[in-house]
Amino acid sequence: MSNAPQLLPLPTQPDGTSWPTEAWPHGELDQRADVAALEKLLDHAFAQPEPDDLERTHGVVAVQGGKIVAERYPEDVKPDDTFLSWSMAKSITSALVGILVRDGKLDISQPMPVAEWPEGDPRRRITIDQLLRMVDGLRFREAEHLGEGNVRYYPEDESDVIPMLFGHGKADVAGFAATLPYQVEPETRWNYNSGASNLLSRLVAETVGGGEEGMRGFMQRELFEPLGMSTATPRFDEAGNFMGGSHCYCSARDFARFGYLYLRDGVWDGRRILPEGWVDYSRSPSALSPEGTYGAHFWVTPGSLGLFSCQGAFGQRTIICPKLDLVIVRLGRTAPEKVGNAVRWCKELVDVFRPTAG
Repeated sequence: MSNAPQLLPLPTQPDGTSWPTEAWPHGELDQRADVAALEKLLDHAFAQPEPDDLERTHGVVAVQGGKIVAERYPEDVKPDDTFLSWSMAKSITSALVGILVRDGKLDISQPMPVAEWPEGDPRRRITIDQLLRMVDGLRFREAEHLGEGNVRYYPEDESDVIPMLFGHGKADVAGFAATLPYQVEPETRWNYNSGASNLLSRLVAETVGGGEEGMRGFMQRELFEPLGMSTATPRFDEAGNFMGGSHCYCSARDFARFGYLYLRDGVWDGRRILPEGWVDYSRSPSALSPEGTYGAHFWVTPGSLGLFSCQGAFGQRTIICPKLDLVIVRLGRTAPEKVGNAVRWCKELVDVFRPTAG
């Protein structure tokens, strides 16, 4: 988890700005930002009827310098309404692993303990770190990444994620993931693996102890409550697993709080939530990932702004921008074949703030 020299420094909390544990402070938009472009983007996203390219947008929040400077919802959505994270939950799972690393209870360089893998099984060589970086070598058939945020999901008869979440594996998502076969040597191929996230979530629960209630208490005590994420509602399967690859409901403001924790290097109001170096580890791109766009359960966007993000199906985004001291959340329901439009819309929203770079 050493600092990588190519990473932009993470900004510190501005003097006189309160932490958003109880409520987000609001501020004026920086005069250097492109106000006209901002209004045009928001007007388009929330137009009625819903625009064909983006379809439904549930909410948008932009936080700069620790204050909400832009926020909008449809008429039927309130700021505390919650929406499904989809794969943004993977980043939450990574944070939970990081908390246990902080406490000395997990070492990500060690092999992943999976009870279903017998002695001598080659999967026993897979480390926690390799699962976090999606270079574990397990077979998992979810989607092909086509660039520009576009994906092609495998059809049901070829997919692993569909039976895991909606078919015979849904009662025990981690148990299903434990059946994934070894396919290639670890560290030889990057492959997006939601099953890995569910195995990691179960590892957190096993380390904490106390079953589902123990896991719920740990998440609340160590992550949600310190950040003031009062709307955070993780979902569990019938076996008591937090569905850490895809299922945590939050409001847009609470997803922004989670992103803000990472913008502030894992420290919240003087308290270190994540171990030193964990954020840099999370945002350091793997050479095996497509065009270096994936770190450790976070996506990375190459460029001068140092962008990294939590991403989920249907266009969910929590974007963290060190260069601009900025967090942007976009929640919505955009069809998979149109998600590239939502990605471009988010890029244009970030561009609104580019003139504010110091």
